[in-house]
Amino acid sequence: MAGLLLACSPLALVPALAKDQLVVDLVNEPSSLDPHKQWNPDSYYVYRNIFDNLVTRDDAGAIAPQIATEWKYLSDSEVVFKIRSDVKFHDGTPLTAKDVAFSVNRIIDKTFASPQLGQFNKILSAEATGEHEVTLKTDGAYPVLLAQLVKLSIVPQHAVEAEGNDGFNAAPVGSGPYKFTGWQRGVSVSLARNDDYWGEKGAFPTVEFRAVPDAATRIANLEAGASDLVVGLDADLAEQLKTSAAAKPLSVLTERIGYVKLNPNLPPFNDKRVREAIARSIDKDAIVNGLLGGVDRPLDQMATSAHFGYVDGLKGYQYDPAEAKRLVTEAGAAGKPIAFATAPTFDQRIVQAVAQMISDTGLTVNIEMTDMATYLKKVQSAPASQPLISFGRWSCACQDVDGVLFSLLHSSSAWANVSDPKIDKLLEDARNTLDEKKRLEDYKTVSTFVAEDVPLVPIYQAAIIYGAAKNLQWQPTANESLFLNRMKWAD
Repeated sequence: MAGLLLACSPLALVPALAKDQLVVDLVNEPSSLDPHKQWNPDSYYVYRNIFDNLVTRDDAGAIAPQIATEWKYLSDSEVVFKIRSDVKFHDGTPLTAKDVAFSVNRIIDKTFASPQLGQFNKILSAEATGEHEVTLKTDGAYPVLLAQLVKLSIVPQHAVEAEGNDGFNAAPVGSGPYKFTGWQRGVSVSLARNDDYWGEKGAFPTVEFRAVPDAATRIANLEAGASDLVVGLDADLAEQLKTSAAAKPLSVLTERIGYVKLNPNLPPFNDKRVREAIARSIDKDAIVNGLLGGVDRPLDQMATSAHFGYVDGLKGYQYDPAEAKRLVTEAGAAGKPIAFATAPTFDQRIVQAVAQMISDTGLTVNIEMTDMATYLKKVQSAPASQPLISFGRWSCACQDVDGVLFSLLHSSSAWANVSDPKIDKLLEDARNTLDEKKRLEDYKTVSTFVAEDVPLVPIYQAAIIYGAAKNLQWQPTANESLFLNRMKWAD
C-alpha cells in the first residue's frame, strides 16, 4: 500500500469547511477495494462500508443478520440462508440469491487465489435454491462457518463479470451504506452516502479516506480539524490527545495478535536452536509496558482469551537473553545476516525493538521496509520465498483459533511456510467436528507445537487506538471495523 504523505500538501492542514464530510486518516491507501482480494486493515476499513456481508456482528460482538435474515441447518454440512428481498446494489440492480451464491463460489475458487481462502475452504458450494434462498454445503461439520461469514462480502455477479477482476477493483460496486465515488491513487478514496440503503443510513453525506503514513501528521491533522478520525495511534500519541481541546482518544482491546513469523525452511531458522533463541530473546513485558503503554497484553500463544481454543496456562520459551545468545553461538549462526520484513502499517518502534533484541543474540538483523502491497506479496509467497523473519499483526475477526492457526500453519494456506502432515491433520480435524472437547484437545496440541517448535513467536494482544474529533460519537469494537453508519456527530 504505497501511501503519499499528505503532510506534503497544504491541504493536509486546512480544516474541513463543513461537517457534511467525514475525513478519515489511514496509515496507507487500500491495497485492494475488491473485498475478496485482501482483508488487511487499510483495505477493510474502506470496503467494509461499500459492501454488505451475509451476516455481521453487532457492537456487542454477537453474530447478527445482514443480507441473510435467518438461517437453518439441514444437517451438519448443509445450511439454508434466507436472503433479504429489498436490497439493491449501488447501480440500482437488485441483489439476488444468485449474487450471494456467486460471491461465495468466487472466494472458494482456488484459481481466484484469494488470500482469504483458508477461512472458507471448508465450503464446498453455494447454490441459489430459491428466489430468496441460498444453500451452502460444507465438507463435513464446520463449527466456525457463521463466524467466518461475517467477513464475506456480497458482490454483484453482473458487475464482476462485465468489468473483470481488475476493473471491479478499480471501481467497486456494492450494496452497503456508502458508494464508491473515486480513488486518487496514493492519496485518498472517496465515498458517498447510499441514500437508498435498506438498513441504518450513514450520518455523513460524503467520506474521504486518506493515506497519511506519519502518525504525528495524523495527530496534527486531527487537532487542526483537517480530519475527524485517525487510526494507528500508539499510547504516547493517545496520551497527547487526552488534553486536546479538539480531539479525544478511543481504544479497545482486540483479538489481533502481534507476532514474529520465522521461516523454518531457510538457514539459520531451519535449526530449531536458532528459532528457540529468537523466542528467548524477545522481552514481551518490556515491549508492552515500555513501548505500548501497558494497554496491550503479553501473549505466549497465537490466541487470546477471547478466542475459542485458547489454552489456559500454556507457556512458551521465556525471556532469557543469555540462553538465546548461547543457542545462536552453539548453532554456529552468530553473524548471520537476517532480513526482517515489515511495512509502514506496523508500529516501527516494536519492529526496531524486536530487531535489536534479536541482534543481541549475535545475529545481524537488517530491517527491510516495503509498502504494504509488496510486504503482503512476500509473506504470501511460496514457503522458500517468504522472508526469513517478518513482523505481523493477525486477526481473523472470528473469535476462534481456527481463523488464526489454520491460516498461518496449514500447508494449503498462502500465509503458511510450515508443512507438517500431523499439524495439518489436527487443524483439519478441529474444523471438521462440532465436538468442542475434541476441538480444544486438537488446538492444545497445535499451540503446544508452536510453543516448542517456534515457527511463530506471539508477542502481544493488541489494543487498537484511534483519535477522534470531540464531537464524533462512535464506540470501537474488538473486530476493528469502521462501520460508518454506526457513527454520528454529537448533538
